[in-house]
Amino acid sequence: MDSRVYYEVRPLYKNEWEEAMQLAWDTFLIFEAPDYSVKGVHNFKSFVRDPLLKKMFTYGEYIAIGAFIDRRMIGILGVRNTNHVSLLFVDQEYHRKGVAKSLIRRYFREAKKEGVTYVTVNSSPYAVGFYHKIGFTNVKDELEKDGIRFTPMRIEL
Repeated sequence: MDSRVYYEVRPLYKNEWEEAMQLAWDTFLIFEAPDYSVKGVHNFKSFVRDPLLKKMFTYGEYIAIGAFIDRRMIGILGVRNTNHVSLLFVDQEYHRKGVAKSLIRRYFREAKKEGVTYVTVNSSPYAVGFYHKIGFTNVKDELEKDGIRFTPMRIEL
């Protein structure tokens, strides 16, 4: 029996923003929120609901790539300043099926074409192992700012 999952990875359309941020929020609540303070959870919610972030996306200043099965969004990657991953979430049902890796690889291919030479991420505690596995290295030990726990990381392209 074939257990592979077939999905499309592509830039988000403007009308998919709300769905993407809902996927990020729902997934955050399952995998991240239990490790965060109330303040951290509130700050993350404010981030994904921020009208300025949506405006940046609308004007092409924030990169957002999605993974889809038919029309159902199963993953989201968000990048600010052309080289900082600020969101990477995959629906719980599709964890460990290569979706996050596909999103990152798609972004890396496009970033290299645009002359990006390195990428940074502030990894949540949950995702540190994933980022190490795909080649990111720690820049510093885990930090906490405004209730958000993260490990600054970097990869050369």
